[in-house]
Amino acid sequence: MDYATSFALVIPELVLTGSGLILLLIAAFGGEKTSGLVSILAAVALGAAGCLVLPSLVEGAGGATAMAFNGQFSADAFAAFAKLLTYLAAIGCLMIAPGFFGRLRAMRPEYPVLILFATLGMSIMVSATDLMTLYVGLELNSLAAYVLASFLRNDSRSAEAGLKYFVLGALASGILLYGMSLTYGFTGTTSFAGIRMAQEAGLSTGALFGLIFVLAGLAFKISAVPFHMWTPDVYEGAPTPVTTFFATAPKVAAIALTARVALDAFGSQHDAWRQIVIFAALASIVVGALGAIGQNNLKRLLAYSSINNVGFILIGLAAATAGGASAMLFYLAIYVVMSLGSFVAILMLRNGDGENLETFDDIAGLSSTRSAIAWCLLILMFSLAGIPPLMGFFAKLEVFRAVVEAGLIPLAVIGIAASVIGAFYYIKFVKVMFFDEPVNRATTGASTAQWAILAICTILISPVGWFLSRGLETMTQAAAAGLFAGV
Repeated sequence: MDYATSFALVIPELVLTGSGLILLLIAAFGGEKTSGLVSILAAVALGAAGCLVLPSLVEGAGGATAMAFNGQFSADAFAAFAKLLTYLAAIGCLMIAPGFFGRLRAMRPEYPVLILFATLGMSIMVSATDLMTLYVGLELNSLAAYVLASFLRNDSRSAEAGLKYFVLGALASGILLYGMSLTYGFTGTTSFAGIRMAQEAGLSTGALFGLIFVLAGLAFKISAVPFHMWTPDVYEGAPTPVTTFFATAPKVAAIALTARVALDAFGSQHDAWRQIVIFAALASIVVGALGAIGQNNLKRLLAYSSINNVGFILIGLAAATAGGASAMLFYLAIYVVMSLGSFVAILMLRNGDGENLETFDDIAGLSSTRSAIAWCLLILMFSLAGIPPLMGFFAKLEVFRAVVEAGLIPLAVIGIAASVIGAFYYIKFVKVMFFDEPVNRATTGASTAQWAILAICTILISPVGWFLSRGLETMTQAAAAGLFAGV
C-alpha cells in the first residue's frame, strides 16, 4: 500500500493534529481571551473528525483494505465506532468546562488544546495494530491527561491528583513496555498479525509472561482491579470537567485498545488471557461495589462505579467472540452516556457562593430544592444499577447474553449475583435526595450547555432510548465484524 492511500486513511488524525497545532498558536499569541474561541474551534475539529470516520463504520470497513502504513494502523469499523464515542465525549467535556472554570477565573485556552491532543492520542490507540503505534498513542494521551489532572494550579487537590496520576501512570507504562519487549523477544515482531501467527502453534512461557505484563499495563489505563488504586484519588482531586473526561473518552479508548490487543494480537490464545480477563472482571465488579458503599464523596463514589462498570464490560470481552465484542461496545456506549450525565449533574450542584457540592450531606433533600437535577440523577442512578426499563439494564443484558452464548454460564451467574451489591449505593443517592431532610445548599443555577447535556443523557438512557438501541446494536455489530475481519 502506497503512502497516499495510507494518508487517506488517517485523515481524521491529520485533522486533529493540524487543528491542535493551529489552536496552540492561537492560544500562545491570543492569551486567555481566546479561550472561548479555541474551545469552539476544538469542538468543530472533533465534529469534523467524527464525520470523517463515520463512513468506515457505515461501510463496515475491515481487513487489509483498512490497513495503513504497512499494517501499523487500521481504520476499520471497530476503530471508527470507538473514535465516534471518544469524539462525542470530548465535545461534551468541552461544552461543560466554561461554566466551571469561568467561575474560578481559570478557563484558559490550554484546556481545549490538551483535550484535542489527548483525543488524538486516543484516536491512534484504537487504530493501533502494532505495539509501536500502540505506545505512541497511549503516551500522547497520557501526557496530556497528566496536565489536565493538575489543571487548577492553585488547588492542592488538583496538583496531588496530577502527581499521583503521573507517578502511577509511569509505573504502568514501564510494566507495559516490559511486556511489549517480552512479546517482541519471543515472537520476533511487533505487528499484531505477526504476534498472532507466531503463537498459533502454542504459547511459550516467556510469551505468556509478555501477555500478562501487557494486560497488566492496559488494566491500569482502564482502572480494572487490581490496578485501580489511582482512580478514586484522581477522580476526586481533578477538576470536575476533567474527571468527566477521564471517566468517558479515555475509558472508551483504553477498553477498545485492550479488546484489540486481546482479540487480535493474542486472539489465537484466548484460553490463556481469558482467565486473566475473567478475574479482572469479577474482581472489578466486587471491589467497585464494596468500595463505593462507604464513600461520602460523590466523585469518589462514581470512581468506584466506574471500576464496577469496567468489570461488566470485561465480561463481554471474556466471551472472545464477535458477539461478545459487540455486547462490550454496546455497554460501553451506554456507559459513556450514563457517566457523562452523572458527572454533569454533580457539576451543576453549587451553593450560593458558587462552590461545588461533593458529598451526600450536601444533596440531602435535593428533590425539594432542585427537583429537575434530582429526578435526572434518579434516572441515571437507576440506569447504572441496571434497573429496567432503563438502558443500563439492556446493556448488562447484552453482555450476559454474549457470555452465555459463549458457554460461560458460571461467569454470567456470578456477574448477575455481584451486580446486586452495586444497587445499594446507587439507591443511596435516591434515598438521600428524596427522603432526607433538605439542607438547601444547592442553590446556584447552571449553564445552558450543562442543562442541555444533562437532558440529552437522561433522555437517551430512559425508555425513550430503547427506540434508538436498534441502530446502536447495528453499529456495534458492524464494528465487531470489522475487528474480526482481520483476525
